[in-house]
Amino acid sequence: MGRVTERRRVIRIRDGVVSERPDTLVAEEPLEIRLNGKPLAITMRTPGDDFALAAGFLVSEGVLGAADELRSIVYCAGATADGVNTYNVVDVSTAPGVVVPDITLERNVYTTSSCGLCGKASLDAVRTTARWPIADEADGAPPVRLTPELLARLPDRLRAAQRVFDRTGGLHAAALFTEDGDLVDVREDVGRHNAVDKLVGRALQDDGLPLSRSVLMVSGRASFELAQKAVMAGIPVLAAVSAPSSLAVDLAAETGLTLVGFLRGSSMNVYAGEHRVALRTAAATG
Repeated sequence: MGRVTERRRVIRIRDGVVSERPDTLVAEEPLEIRLNGKPLAITMRTPGDDFALAAGFLVSEGVLGAADELRSIVYCAGATADGVNTYNVVDVSTAPGVVVPDITLERNVYTTSSCGLCGKASLDAVRTTARWPIADEADGAPPVRLTPELLARLPDRLRAAQRVFDRTGGLHAAALFTEDGDLVDVREDVGRHNAVDKLVGRALQDDGLPLSRSVLMVSGRASFELAQKAVMAGIPVLAAVSAPSSLAVDLAAETGLTLVGFLRGSSMNVYAGEHRVALRTAAATG
């Protein structure tokens, strides 16, 4: 696992019995993201997929949308006192002609592993910077249509793919599924928004945006920043095992995103975009 996990001493108490043992913990370290050589953001993340994380972050910020807009991503010399590279600083270079907005004036440049893009909470900002409308009539393609039975299978498939969680129990996961319920990709991170950025960034690097026929499944709650990231990547469906926030529901309703929360077993709540869920079939069989 490399730096994804670390070992620490722990005192274990079970039924009054005290013992000492090593425990496996998920690693958490800062990552500074630079854009064309200028500091942009710092996020707390689980090391690994750092280039995809940076690329996905810039998709969410409206800077990148296609593989040919990305010239390179490299590690910078973020070094310790003894000169060892920490691999905690990356620099993203955009291709010539890519317009880079002055993002630092719009948002707080520090994010934690739990808050996501705390300084940018405007529905209008997402609506105006999203490159791909996710309304089904936008491209003339048949609408994505999901049955409740298909949605109900996604949490178990996500959980089965969480390899690091099995060892640590301490990190979030996000997965992309096809509209037929096939697992395409899964990423884990101590930050739920980082896990999504890693998915989206990998799709950008593979020239796979927009993800207009995909379902995004997350292991925790559906916050505004996760709904934002889905919209910015052109994803039409966001499903979560826990609750959404009110602002996430507002954003979903305004952009046409289908938002499903409390997806546990055969139970779920559809908060927006119910036209993509086969509710009549569910009512007939329920």
